[in-house]
Amino acid sequence: MFDPVQLRAFLAVARTLSFTQAARRLGVRQSTVSQQIRRLEEAAGRQLFSRDTHGVALTEDGEAMLGFARTILEAHEKAAQWFSGTRLHGRLRFGASEDFVLTRLPEVLEAFRREHPDVDLELTVGLSGVLLKQLAAGRLDLVLAKRDPGEPHGRLVWRDRLVWIGAQGLRPDPRRPLPLVVFPPPAITRARALEVLGRHGRAWRVSCTSGSLNGLVAAARAGLGVMAHAQGMIPPGLAPVPSRAGLPDLGPVDVVLLHGAGTGRDAAVRGSAEALADAILAAGDRLHSP
Repeated sequence: MFDPVQLRAFLAVARTLSFTQAARRLGVRQSTVSQQIRRLEEAAGRQLFSRDTHGVALTEDGEAMLGFARTILEAHEKAAQWFSGTRLHGRLRFGASEDFVLTRLPEVLEAFRREHPDVDLELTVGLSGVLLKQLAAGRLDLVLAKRDPGEPHGRLVWRDRLVWIGAQGLRPDPRRPLPLVVFPPPAITRARALEVLGRHGRAWRVSCTSGSLNGLVAAARAGLGVMAHAQGMIPPGLAPVPSRAGLPDLGPVDVVLLHGAGTGRDAAVRGSAEALADAILAAGDRLHSP
């Protein structure tokens, strides 16, 4: 009754609440997404999205369709794998930022390994900027990384906000330079923090630099300073700095997937990369769906 292509378009729009963003994520034209949604609404006999000059929102029937769409697509993909008689195999070199690995990825990777036991998954953990360089150099096949909103590269998984976090009860003294706990360059969070503080004329000093998230978290828990971090992945023991502290807003950050050039030449790598990318996108839909 429901076309999987239309359901994928529906989930993309539901996730981004934007037909334009959904089209970019799916790699098709906006008119194609609009047509797929219209046909899905005709098949369901219900309106799934409300659209006005202010934006796009899910209707009550659209909210109900979210669960059905995910269930149908999961069943569809399992059936396709079963009857195709093929199993994914080979070595997949996957890179991810440490904050994702420590929070959201373990469950996804465990399920991927269970579904595709013949894929040899090689995980590289590092800063987004470093991972992107490794991807461009052909040393990685798939990368999950952060990017500044508006940048064209990558398939959007979800959009988060960067916030200031620190030890419970930490209150930065506005009369003194703000102590910062930061990754080394080229970390996006470091660059954003310094840019925003400079734009607002707030004095700062680096109190701790570490290439390890565990090192930064330990320093922040000890009260050495504050750090810029994705709101949806705040480590245990740390909390957002209250707005009354007067720290400037850090703005949004995108989490994206990027494929390496090598995945276009090797069918085994391409299939494994697409399967892992689909699993991550589905997890992003579940965790950040409206």
